[in-house]
Amino acid sequence: MDLAAFTDDSPGSLVHVSGTDSRRGEWEHYAFVPHPLPNESPNLTGATYRVVADARAALAALDSTARRLPNPRLFRQPSLQAEAQSTSALEGTYAPLAEVLIADREKPENLDMREILNYVTVASNAFRWIEEGNPLTVSMLSGLQEMLVRGTRSENASSGTVRDHMVVIGQREGAGSPDFPIHAARFVPPPPGPDLQASVHDLLDWMGRVETRRAIDPVVGAALAHYQFETLHPYNDGNGRIGRLLIVIHLQQQGVLLEPTLTVSPWFEARRSDYYDRLLSVSTRGDWDAYIRFFASGLEASAHDTHDRMLALVDVQKSMRDTVRESALRADTAHALVDFAVANVSFTVRHVERELGVSYGRANGLVNQLVQLQILEYLPGTGAGGSRRFYAPAVYKVLVRD
Repeated sequence: MDLAAFTDDSPGSLVHVSGTDSRRGEWEHYAFVPHPLPNESPNLTGATYRVVADARAALAALDSTARRLPNPRLFRQPSLQAEAQSTSALEGTYAPLAEVLIADREKPENLDMREILNYVTVASNAFRWIEEGNPLTVSMLSGLQEMLVRGTRSENASSGTVRDHMVVIGQREGAGSPDFPIHAARFVPPPPGPDLQASVHDLLDWMGRVETRRAIDPVVGAALAHYQFETLHPYNDGNGRIGRLLIVIHLQQQGVLLEPTLTVSPWFEARRSDYYDRLLSVSTRGDWDAYIRFFASGLEASAHDTHDRMLALVDVQKSMRDTVRESALRADTAHALVDFAVANVSFTVRHVERELGVSYGRANGLVNQLVQLQILEYLPGTGAGGSRRFYAPAVYKVLVRD
């Protein structure tokens, strides 16, 4: 870590750390420990406040549309799948979105797909936790981390606990291979121990305070909380994904989003170098203004994109329902299957049987009837009988469009 890059304006402290490398012997260096988040907004320029206001307006438009829909939760699952694909790609686990959308959630085809789909489960549980009025806690967050890595290469004995050893992030330019990893690192987060655990607790407490909501704009607050979590880097794995999930959780917790369908990671993934640079610039020189402006731009663009896709899915849902209405089908159960196909990009007849509460024969008949109406199609390459998978091409096209 380049210690010379840290200025007097840095919102934290460099603390001495030492240890032993199994091959190279003893080492000494410094780690960065961020100060607790402020109770007031950092000083921001007029340009940044305007971007924050634009982000708030875009989020308000998204939320307003969601509130007007009969069942906005229909769009949660496909949004989470898109977010899972992109947020995992930022951490080096990649699968095409088209494959993620049609993957069998119960039997992922490989460990990478399991890791991506785990995120969907994690986010669903987190949103439910907030909807039930529960506060964010370290144990709850640790449970999410354990769930995220379950059944993947990253799962180990320390999963679900705040890390108990030093970690490093990235490699700085000009670092040589003979260097100790900690010397060559781009950033060194706080050392493990009770202080790290307390810092995570303080962050979650800060996010839930009424005073925070009153004094700091929710977009600015989400930016501050995201920076703090990424800088603390409290877990052995999954910090980036959980940190970006906390963005949406904070907006949900603050009442900005009724339905947490916001997909933020695609925008950050497309600008990953800038994203990491902005986070580091806060630690080294306290450049909150540029970071928050960048962050708010991302939320605005993400809200517009999510809004557009939500409206497109509403149009697709209406078109499919109109097709059913003009047919000889009983509208009630057929419409229920249409809604199910919007909320679940691919599914089996068994899924329909379970979710619609009908017999297997009735579910199979409904699916076949919607296939005949060209609303659904069989997904080639999937299993026979009850494991055959189906999907609505019109829904799929909305989600995979550029």
